Amino acid sequence: MANSSKSASKKMGTAKTSSEKKNKTPNKKAGRIVLLVILCVLVVGMLTAAIIGGYVFVNIASFAHGEIAIDLDDYKANQNQTSFIYAYDSNNELVEMAQLHGEENRIWVDSDKMPENLKNAFICLEDKRFKKHHGVDWLRTFGAATGLSSGGGSTITQQLVKNLTNDKEVTVVRKFKEIERALNLEQHYSKDAILEAYLNTLYLGNGCYGVQTASETYFGKDVSEINLAECATLAVITKAPTKYNPLLNPESNKKRQELCLKYMLEEKAISKEEYEEAVNYKLVFTNSEGYVPKAGKTKKTTEDKNKEKEYQDFYVDYVIKSVCQDLMSKYGYTYRQAMEKINYGGLKIYSAANLDVQKVLNTVYSNRIAFDKEADTAEHPAVQSAATVMDYEGRIVGIVGQAGEKSGNLCLNRASESPRQPGSSIKPLSTYSLALEKDYINWSSMILNYAIYHNGKLWPQNSDGTHGSKKNVTVQYAIQKSFNTVPVRIITDMLGVNEAYNFMKKTFHLSTLDDANDASIAPLATGSLTNGVTTVEMAAAYAIFGNNGYYYKPYCYYKVTNATGTEVLLETKSEPEKVLSEDTAEVMRELLKTVPARSFRSSKNLGKFELMSKTGTTSDTKDSWIAGGTPYYVCAVWLGYDKPKVIPFRYSASGRVYIELLDRIHANLPVKEFPKTDKVEEKDYCKKTGLLASPSCTETAKGYYKKSAMPAECTACGGGSVSEVVGGVSDAVSNIIDSLLPTRPRSDD
Repeated sequence: MANSSKSASKKMGTAKTSSEKKNKTPNKKAGRIVLLVILCVLVVGMLTAAIIGGYVFVNIASFAHGEIAIDLDDYKANQNQTSFIYAYDSNNELVEMAQLHGEENRIWVDSDKMPENLKNAFICLEDKRFKKHHGVDWLRTFGAATGLSSGGGSTITQQLVKNLTNDKEVTVVRKFKEIERALNLEQHYSKDAILEAYLNTLYLGNGCYGVQTASETYFGKDVSEINLAECATLAVITKAPTKYNPLLNPESNKKRQELCLKYMLEEKAISKEEYEEAVNYKLVFTNSEGYVPKAGKTKKTTEDKNKEKEYQDFYVDYVIKSVCQDLMSKYGYTYRQAMEKINYGGLKIYSAANLDVQKVLNTVYSNRIAFDKEADTAEHPAVQSAATVMDYEGRIVGIVGQAGEKSGNLCLNRASESPRQPGSSIKPLSTYSLALEKDYINWSSMILNYAIYHNGKLWPQNSDGTHGSKKNVTVQYAIQKSFNTVPVRIITDMLGVNEAYNFMKKTFHLSTLDDANDASIAPLATGSLTNGVTTVEMAAAYAIFGNNGYYYKPYCYYKVTNATGTEVLLETKSEPEKVLSEDTAEVMRELLKTVPARSFRSSKNLGKFELMSKTGTTSDTKDSWIAGGTPYYVCAVWLGYDKPKVIPFRYSASGRVYIELLDRIHANLPVKEFPKTDKVEEKDYCKKTGLLASPSCTETAKGYYKKSAMPAECTACGGGSVSEVVGGVSDAVSNIIDSLLPTRPRSDD
């Protein structure tokens, strides 16, 4: 029984084992299948990866060895670059007057102008294996991808690619493109060329692109002049331009600068002594208390230290606007295209400014020196003014278009953009010079000082409010006293309106004249021109009297070249145009020298110089003018309100500014005379008749006369024949009768 039980138990055990074996067989098969699938996936994946990797490698290799993907030479030639305006100083040395750029300030500098310490600072900090790899540092790339490296994986070459393409997308595709282009660059350019491009394109804060503008901005130096400590200071900025900006965060910059110097020491780029010296060097930035600007530079200020913004002066504005207009005229640019060329084209503009003269204008006008004091508010703005100073061959040496602090760049320049009625300052241009040219008048010609009938009324009035004295006065006296009646008489009785207008327009090149309205007696004789004139054109017109009769078109720059100076884009040549005879110009100048302009303001330096001048005030006293000059310079000044209203100041407000400017400008100039001709002679004349004085004349004065048109000798004062004396008396009686009977206007008035 027991045996039977054991036997049964054994059978059951055998049966169980057999059942387990049967259950295990399908599981093993399933496991094998899963393993097989995994192996297949791995193999396929590896094959796919190998194929893709091979494809990528082949493509990268092909791209790297293919045609140039990024042309550094083309980029250098066509990148947005800072333009410069230069001027010649008193030693005829070329100095920088202004830099022009948009938000991006770029100046390309060649590698050989960069300190080796600067190059090494960037290499040691950004890419220490730069000189060994071929565009990509695979160890750094792998480390950055796996997180095994704390730094970034991009080399200097890759960073250059990023700077040039401006591709900031964070994708695998972009990274592959970056690698391709970096390898391609290394195949076509030397390490030095790549480093040069990198150092000229990286962003270093404060709108600075490249090490040159950064060096100027932070240290006030050319990049070739910076030392080791300053080189390291620049190198650390690129990681975080705001955080490490030395003007804003000098402490943060200093901490990283020392790290950069440490790396340079470790890489044996500098010695231990150089390291110690650089670490301990006291950095002086352009906003530091101890910073002393170099000649032609200005001290930089942070917003916290000084919130006043510095603006370029009116000469720079005028140059920019002139170059813009000339680019549009010559090349057919739109205004926007021309301004982009100026701001981003890396142009070199050689201005005609005299820095000493411009400094005087800036000082007098920004500080309102010689101006009457008055409130200046938004509701009641103070009187405004503008001035232009030129030499006698068209060169504008100084210009200013606003009284008071300048409020912006390229703002309204009243000297060139705001024509105003010139008043009596127009008379030498419209009347006296033509009458002298035609020998209708001379220095002492007697002209009736009395109004005419114009539109049925006696007109004009003189400055004293009368219609004249009804007596004859000399031309010289009429100019000195600025009578309105005398030029009216000359135009109506001698010249005619049309001839006077056409002569003024052709001779003096006043571009704002209105043919329909200004060819009339009032605009010509009293200066009530429809559109007015500018100080630029008035200065050019009065220059004719100082250079013996030549007109020169005003200019403010000599030439404009491309960034390398190999191509001249614009050039100004002001050719002389003979518009007045020498003797007419000289006599006119001598007449203007009798205007008592020196009485407007005391001067320390002007007394030893000849000075010709003519004032002008409109009949409603809304515009005050003066134009004239010395043997050195011609000057035109306007003064008035932007919204015309009566000027409430004492006589000749513009004259005081005029004298102040010329006095300061001539402070250190040697004595010089106007050019004289042999065609004009100084003679005594009879004050009673205006004829050349005879021995019998008891009241005489000196005047200047053309040798070709000398007046007759006076016979009315005795000493002549009976018939001559009678004739003289007859003329005198006729003059008296004329003075009592005002003439009526000519038909062409």
